[in-house]
Amino acid sequence: MELKKEISRLYKKLKLLKWSEADCALIAPLTLEINRLKKEKNALILAHSYQTPDIKYGVADFIGDSYGLSMKAKNTNADVIVFCSVYFMAETAKILNPDKTVLAPVKAGCSLAESIKPEDVRMLRKKHPKAGVVCYINTNADVKAECDAVCTSSNALKIINNMPQDEIIFIPDVLMAKNFQSLTSKKLIPWNGTCVVHEKFKPETIDAIKKANPGIEILAHPECSPEVVAKADFTGSTEGMLKHAGETVKKKLMLVTECGLSDRVRVEYPDKEIIGMCALCPYMKEINLRDVYDALNSPRPDQIVKIPKDILKKAKKSIDKMIEIAEKK
Repeated sequence: MELKKEISRLYKKLKLLKWSEADCALIAPLTLEINRLKKEKNALILAHSYQTPDIKYGVADFIGDSYGLSMKAKNTNADVIVFCSVYFMAETAKILNPDKTVLAPVKAGCSLAESIKPEDVRMLRKKHPKAGVVCYINTNADVKAECDAVCTSSNALKIINNMPQDEIIFIPDVLMAKNFQSLTSKKLIPWNGTCVVHEKFKPETIDAIKKANPGIEILAHPECSPEVVAKADFTGSTEGMLKHAGETVKKKLMLVTECGLSDRVRVEYPDKEIIGMCALCPYMKEINLRDVYDALNSPRPDQIVKIPKDILKKAKKSIDKMIEIAEKK
């Protein structure tokens, strides 16, 4: 009876993504066991919007973007946090909860986080001694420890504008820096990192989709190139795009971002039609349900997030600065 109910629960969500009852029956025993372990261990499972549907709708307690999930991690009463995402997000949860057990089912990388190292930040500071340093949340803990403030795509402009310096070293996303440069009076000094997902989108693709679908609304992430952003009707973070998708009167949408967000719109706003292409993040898609189960049941050393105390302390200052500015009225 319990298994039958679980299959029904999964199918209610996943049928909107073309999953069959047979597909749901395959994963139901594992989702049941993960959810049982979650209660037993007082664990919280957080999943980024780019995770696979079985994780998002099968076992996650909250789905969101990096900032929203960071706040869930910061405010939870759970003893264990399982972060289904790329690794830097699990690190952020550990920084905000140093006394809790934080688990990363897979130590998944990120092209942006891997594009910059702490010594690069120190070099930039030497070259631009009067500049403040704002790092995008898509950075590893040791890089965050070298910065003045962290930001996310949803609050980057507010963080930049509230820094006391006139020059801001903005790392590591060069395309995001270009997009925000036109929106601020501060001089932004970029690094040359890019997202392997968002750098793929081209303006001519947007033109072709618009021509084939008159009246379609284009939503883009600020990690895309300025040329793509210029073609969009709305630009925002993953949560910003999701919210806009629900609020807009337009029925046909193209989401210029990772495919996982299109899945969320199809499930959460079934009256919307998603048109056009998306791109898969190879890093986000490394995690599967078995990895989540293994981490909860008996975590391997590589699944337990550990950060040296000195790095954790310094990185927390930059995250606290983000939270302070972001929550300022």
